[in-house]
Amino acid sequence: MFAIIETGGKQYQVTEGRYVDIELLENDVDSKVVFENVIMLVNGKKSKVGQPYVKNASVEGSIVKHDKAKKVLVYKQRAKKGYRRKQGHRQNFTRVMINKIRTTAKKAETAQETTEE
Repeated sequence: MFAIIETGGKQYQVTEGRYVDIELLENDVDSKVVFENVIMLVNGKKSKVGQPYVKNASVEGSIVKHDKAKKVLVYKQRAKKGYRRKQGHRQNFTRVMINKIRTTAKKAETAQETTEE
């Protein structure tokens, strides 16, 4: 089962038990994060597509670390003018371990179990 979530203006495909590097978040390391903007859920041949988001679905994760990506070099040059500029950039990111993908079906199953007991 995997989900496609939206955070930081970008979309990411996430799976339980794996980590994803997203745009920098303000939260502390080892804190819990919940992503409510779930665009799509896929479970085998079953899939739910939101319009724009899937209702009552969320993805829970915990922050592993804050870090910087590898350096990207930006090099500008104008031919025959002697103009050269070299600049580096390192983008900040947050690594999030995906713990749980919650759907409406799972919530309904747990609700039925509690009423049967």
